[in-house]
Amino acid sequence: MSSVVRPSTAIAVPRPLAVLADSTPVPLDRLAERAATAAADGTPALRKGTHVRSWSLGMSDTEPPVTLPEERIVRWTADSRHTELVVATDPRYPGRPVLTDEDGEPRLVGDGQVISRQTFPPSWSDAPPAGRPPHHTGRLRAYLTEAVHGEIRTTPELLDATAQLLDHWTLGARESAALARLLADAEGLRPVGGVTDRLGRPGQAYVYDVGSGIRHMLILDPSTGAVLGLEQTFTTDQPEYGVRAGDVMQYSAWLR
Repeated sequence: MSSVVRPSTAIAVPRPLAVLADSTPVPLDRLAERAATAAADGTPALRKGTHVRSWSLGMSDTEPPVTLPEERIVRWTADSRHTELVVATDPRYPGRPVLTDEDGEPRLVGDGQVISRQTFPPSWSDAPPAGRPPHHTGRLRAYLTEAVHGEIRTTPELLDATAQLLDHWTLGARESAALARLLADAEGLRPVGGVTDRLGRPGQAYVYDVGSGIRHMLILDPSTGAVLGLEQTFTTDQPEYGVRAGDVMQYSAWLR
């Protein structure tokens, strides 16, 4: 069954995350080493499904280019059924999650407008990203390549593949360590220091500037190397789209 409601309110475009004053940038290679150490006991474990807060800039001929932040939970049952609950979150509290599934049933715990609530029949697939991701760096890269149906030649393509992975799976410690090493081996991700992410969590930020005026920011847990978030921000004014330098194009913040 499913139900869909269109949100009717929009909020201002969020501004980019600010690097904390006097924070020390941690090289991505070092954070990958921390992730490998943290994964030694194999906990936490991999979990199918995701819990994510996201924003994506919407374009319109008649309205400013804004949209509501959303929160989504996808959970799978033992018989391979899954449920998806999507809400437009309260714009007064952009960093406060409004969904939970502590009792195994995704539900609202705060102010939020339900966009869709769907239950899907059993589904089985070994193909990425539905199939279980490996926790070996080389095999994980091959998995991501298959998931995006093409070669991953650039760092932005790797970041896009990472987002697709995290929109299907809540990574365990070993998978997070493999991903952290894969990201550390990518070219051009520059450490910029500590940040507080969209959900109030401490993180280490790494940026990659694209020549088209877009900056990618990767936010990792400073202790475990787990990916907390990914963001894209305009670095130049683009008046034809009604955006300014510093406007956020999109972001995702994943929860466990």
